[in-house]
Amino acid sequence: MAILFYIFAAVAIIAALNVVLQRTPVYSALSLIVVLCAIAVEYLLLNAEFIAVIQVIVYAGAIMVLFVLVIMLLNARREVPSSRSRVARWLGLPLLAAFLAEMLFAVWRYLPANMALPEAPASGPAAVGGLLFRNYVLPFELTSILILVAVLGAVVLAKKQL
Repeated sequence: MAILFYIFAAVAIIAALNVVLQRTPVYSALSLIVVLCAIAVEYLLLNAEFIAVIQVIVYAGAIMVLFVLVIMLLNARREVPSSRSRVARWLGLPLLAAFLAEMLFAVWRYLPANMALPEAPASGPAAVGGLLFRNYVLPFELTSILILVAVLGAVVLAKKQL
């Protein structure tokens, strides 16, 4: 089980890098769907079946359809490369290597000797609903308002271009 956990973690990381490195917004959105599905498999491996199903239905399904709709409304095309500064060209790779070395050092330092997967908290509908509507109701509502504003902004921007 642990090997599957690490395989899907690697898939999620590679797909997340592809989200950032893609030059076409639609391909970035498709890579984000892969990330969300890999995270859903992670939840399944942690015995959090309800959270995995919600991950696929809500995020990989509804939210990504919304993202793709907004991308299509804005008629986003391939990104045009810009001229890069000399500082970024010469310092980019060494700073990236230093950052990755620091991250590996931090993970190595705090990695437990026992590599067993942690036990997942209660993840049934009652537990998730209780947390959502007791502890996290304000962030939940603010997120829904933020998504609504983003969709309205995309529609307004698309109408101005027509």
